[in-house]
Amino acid sequence: MEAGMTHYIPITDADRQAMLQAIGVETIEDLFVDVPASHRFPPLELPPPLSEPELMAELNRLSEANAHNRKYSIFLGAGAYNHFVPAAVDQIIRRGEYYTAYTPYQPEISQGTLQAIFEYQSLICALTGMEIANASHYDGATALAESAIMALNVVRNRRKIVVARSVNPQYRAVLRTYMQGLDVEIVGDENPGATIADALAQVDDHTALLIVQNPDFLGRIHDLRGLGAQVQARGALLAVHFDPIALGLFQTPAEAGADIATGEGQPLGLGLAFGGPYLGIFTTRQKYVHKIAGRIVGVTKDVDGRMAYVLTLRAREQDIRRERATSNICTNQGLMALASAVYMSLMGKRGMRAVAEITYHRAHYAAQRISELTGYRVLADQPFFREFVVQCPRPVAEINAALREQGIIGGYDLSADEPHLGHAMLVAVTEMNTPAEIDRFVAALAAI
Repeated sequence: MEAGMTHYIPITDADRQAMLQAIGVETIEDLFVDVPASHRFPPLELPPPLSEPELMAELNRLSEANAHNRKYSIFLGAGAYNHFVPAAVDQIIRRGEYYTAYTPYQPEISQGTLQAIFEYQSLICALTGMEIANASHYDGATALAESAIMALNVVRNRRKIVVARSVNPQYRAVLRTYMQGLDVEIVGDENPGATIADALAQVDDHTALLIVQNPDFLGRIHDLRGLGAQVQARGALLAVHFDPIALGLFQTPAEAGADIATGEGQPLGLGLAFGGPYLGIFTTRQKYVHKIAGRIVGVTKDVDGRMAYVLTLRAREQDIRRERATSNICTNQGLMALASAVYMSLMGKRGMRAVAEITYHRAHYAAQRISELTGYRVLADQPFFREFVVQCPRPVAEINAALREQGIIGGYDLSADEPHLGHAMLVAVTEMNTPAEIDRFVAALAAI
């Protein structure tokens, strides 16, 4: 059964009795004998019923206990970003034929879903410059980890993965979780402050893959041109984890010579959503298409010569023969992929560039203002996109607590991931942070 799939099949009383008999009990209640009787059926102390207007008022009151982007100014990123989501995105994905669609195994009844995935894949390839994109990973972290699985299947008899320290630490943790059952060595990120050049130096004839991130976890932009050729000359593959919004302005993974490029699709019209669901973007070169996990949709013609969409260019074992699959992830993130496709279509080339430009300029405005504050130091020794590191005069947890009292969600506390930076905060700025909002943030930092 596919990961994440649930089937609901009604049963009769006779079916239920036969099942109970097969496992040796007479009633459903017999299954719960290990639970103390006093705890089996606790009384439900529910409040009295409410009318619909009363219920809506109560739900709205409860929702205001949450910190959301209409109530707080958000300067927190580290992998999930407060970008604008056009109303049309939500309106389109709420159409019944989309949010009830699931696995498109039967193309004759899944043409709409298949076309939506095809359009998404085409847009992602245009954005990244890569040749193949799939549509079936949970989030950026799992997409990055899947790049290692794929590399081990492409580059045989190599059991070493090199990952740069500047890759998101949560993604590196997921990578290690994926690899823990395999005889695979993961190196490159042990030392604080280690650079991409330091990681490249560890690529040898035992290495299957080098993983880098651009812009990296600390927001810095790297010129990766030529890196792919250097890695490939040593017989390994290069994976680049990218930011889809940054690609509106900056170098694509294809220009870096990447064999695999992954990303988090959350900025592409998905909103913050209190942590998900998100979308793992996964792309590769045409020559590796048969090693890719997840789904690929292609276009063909039916018996009447009409254009038709089908799943293509990948082994069916991914779905039905787990022992022969290169990956067991195949749940279709189709709804999130559709949202991203709607967002990219609405924005277009110029819109994507405009979002990136506004984000870039507002981030640099914020960095300049903060750098003028006494006690704060902005680390801007390298070009950056939307995020930058601020060294603070007090522990970041204390600063963020004070900011929340003023309706501001501060930056990401780096003390656990990069303690060598001291009291350091990773600040994220997007097109949603107005200059006035940035000024208020700066004033709050100054007062703290």
